[in-house]
Amino acid sequence: MATPVDGFPAWLAQAQIVEAKLTPAQRGVLRAAFAFRQRCGPDYYSTRLLSHFLLHADTGLKVAPIARLLRLSRPTASRQQGLSSKEAVQAAQHRMAGRPHGKLLPRYAGPLAEFLLTHPDTTRYDALDFIHRTWGVRVSTVALHHFRKRYGLDRATRAAARAAAPPSPPEPPPPSGRPPVPVPSQPALVVVQPGQALPVPAPPFSGRGRSTPAPSS
Repeated sequence: MATPVDGFPAWLAQAQIVEAKLTPAQRGVLRAAFAFRQRCGPDYYSTRLLSHFLLHADTGLKVAPIARLLRLSRPTASRQQGLSSKEAVQAAQHRMAGRPHGKLLPRYAGPLAEFLLTHPDTTRYDALDFIHRTWGVRVSTVALHHFRKRYGLDRATRAAARAAAPPSPPEPPPPSGRPPVPVPSQPALVVVQPGQALPVPAPPFSGRGRSTPAPSS
């Protein structure tokens, strides 16, 4: 399926890109992108793959000319620039899966909350896949956003709840199982004035006297 633009210079011209101002590296990347466009056509999947590559290839090209090359709106290209490769593929799958059908019921809130809490890094497309696998319901990202906000499952509400939670008290140290070691008391300090006899120490440190009577003379 050929694109309606004939020739590489015309393709650049309709995007208001001056070929003479391109670097050799930029010209090579855009020539490869033009060949991909000619070969695969301007369908949604091909455009989504090509736009994701050009927006993340670090070519030095701005978002606006890339959007004009692929006939995308500037806001659409900016949103795609913030997606990972996994999110881009997931978005394409949900976009081409047909019109959303089904309804998110209140009983879905509990299992969905458990899924979000056990998968903190999950994306909205992961949540949509979980809903489809669990209940066979396919809904739009807008419906999912309103459902999560209604039941306090959106990121902002969960972050505010974590910030408002009181800090947990510190745990007491585990018992060592050993009796406390007594601290020995320090002996009292005795001050002796000059010319004063030294006091006799108390037992058991007092000098031992003779235990037998002295011999009679």
